[in-house]
Amino acid sequence: MNGAEAIVQTLVHHGVDTVFGYPGGTIMPVYDALLDSPIEHLLCRHEQGAGFSAIGYARSSHRTGVCIATSGPGATNLITALADAMMDSVPIVAITGQVPTNAIGTDAFQEIDILGLSMACTKHSFLVTEPDMLCQTLHQAFTLANSGRPGPVLVDIPKDIQQAPASWHPPLDLVTNGFTPDKAAYENLHKAQELMLSASRPIAYIGGGVNMAHATDELRHFLQVTGLPSACTLKGLGTVNPDNEGYLGMLGMHGNRAANTAVQGCDLLIVVGARFDDRVTGKLDTFAPDAKVIHIDIDPAEVHKRRAANVVFHQPMQWVLKELSSALPVNEWLCHCQRLKAEHQWQYDKPGEDIYAPHLLNQLSRKLPDNAIISCDVGQHQMWVAQHMAFHHTRNHLTSGGLGTMGFGLPAAIGAAIARPGDTVTLVSGDGSFMMNVQELNTIRRRQLPIKIILLDNQKLGMVRQWQELFYEGRYSETDLSDNPDFITLANAFGIGGRTITHRDEVTSALDEMLSVNGPWMLHIRIDAMENVWPLVPPGASNHEMLEKRS
Repeated sequence: MNGAEAIVQTLVHHGVDTVFGYPGGTIMPVYDALLDSPIEHLLCRHEQGAGFSAIGYARSSHRTGVCIATSGPGATNLITALADAMMDSVPIVAITGQVPTNAIGTDAFQEIDILGLSMACTKHSFLVTEPDMLCQTLHQAFTLANSGRPGPVLVDIPKDIQQAPASWHPPLDLVTNGFTPDKAAYENLHKAQELMLSASRPIAYIGGGVNMAHATDELRHFLQVTGLPSACTLKGLGTVNPDNEGYLGMLGMHGNRAANTAVQGCDLLIVVGARFDDRVTGKLDTFAPDAKVIHIDIDPAEVHKRRAANVVFHQPMQWVLKELSSALPVNEWLCHCQRLKAEHQWQYDKPGEDIYAPHLLNQLSRKLPDNAIISCDVGQHQMWVAQHMAFHHTRNHLTSGGLGTMGFGLPAAIGAAIARPGDTVTLVSGDGSFMMNVQELNTIRRRQLPIKIILLDNQKLGMVRQWQELFYEGRYSETDLSDNPDFITLANAFGIGGRTITHRDEVTSALDEMLSVNGPWMLHIRIDAMENVWPLVPPGASNHEMLEKRS
């Protein structure tokens, strides 16, 4: 076999059944080898779309996403997706073609130092210069992408290495002894248990790391046994069952007031797979000011980075949560948190005939099955999804958290639809974000993927406009999108049916119609251009200083 065939065989060995990509000159040998393989290639219409599709595939399935691109602009178009995967700890292997080894460094056609460019946004990057190193490098890439804190790995392969004779090699046998707790681990358990028993107002602050550690079941058992109230980050949504009596919802800049109030008043934070992100903490030195901290995280770089911890665990999360699962005397505190939750429930009785996006999304959530996947873009609609939709597993909520990438949602939905063909996949997007990767509608058409598209159209870059209103004295600069295309006509051009609605009495029938369609469908929804996301912690403010909707 040649190098390209060895690449494909290595992908098969790692259980890869689908890759997302776009062909070009220096990756053509791999595309030739794919023709004779059991791997399905999904042709996206932009390399960024391929990268985001790989992310959607990985996040919805707990498998490794794989994307492929050619050298030069093909490789550079992957950079944003790799950065997104890096920020959100998603296991991705990106394979890029490169000019032949004897042309590297000569400014050859479509040559770019993708190894150097990608180092800041990957866990590791490789340039393969010897055919004998090809298989082991790819094996190592899959191991690195999934070990410890997951993330993206890039393998850059010159065209002559793909064409050279090669032998396939299985991965090297690595001796793994499993996890054995040491004396220090047990000492930390004792310290943590003492803190938990002595606390009168403890709360669990839960992030996306729980899902990445495959510890959702252990986390739910931990909350059930301890009786702790809990709040989640944007990426942690779905970790806690939404029906859990102590669950307060999302905390942070656009979090639930009950969640922020409880966290601000707690005396112990049990931080599970979260990193004290600035969008969560608000003004850092006022965040949960009276709280001691137990921090459970696999990545040592995240501990003490923004908030000092009293007890730290880097051991496997499943083991830590199991060992800490014992009943706590928190009934009075739990009842207080439940009263906060009841006091600050979302209100959907906005007057008027306009469609109120939070209510529509809440209605959609109630109509969808528990295993439905929601992929969303970035902006006001992203926060409304997080606030008003219920998620029963983090794999069902696909959102660009750390990087906040507009254009993420449509290709991520494609990846999810490929990974979980039996589950309902719905994209919630805004008119600004949707246009960022609109070309991927043709990827949906080619495969007739039954993705339902909710397009909230306020003819604005809504979140930027909101900040301009609140913090820039209403000076609106380049946020007007009133020259949007006719979105239903656009969808029809890609063979996708749809409907536009403008009044709230149309919502129920439109949602039912969309969910009954056997195939892709767009529901285009016109909403008030001046509607804002509430509540809001202003930049530089403390979480207890949340702004509410102005009358």
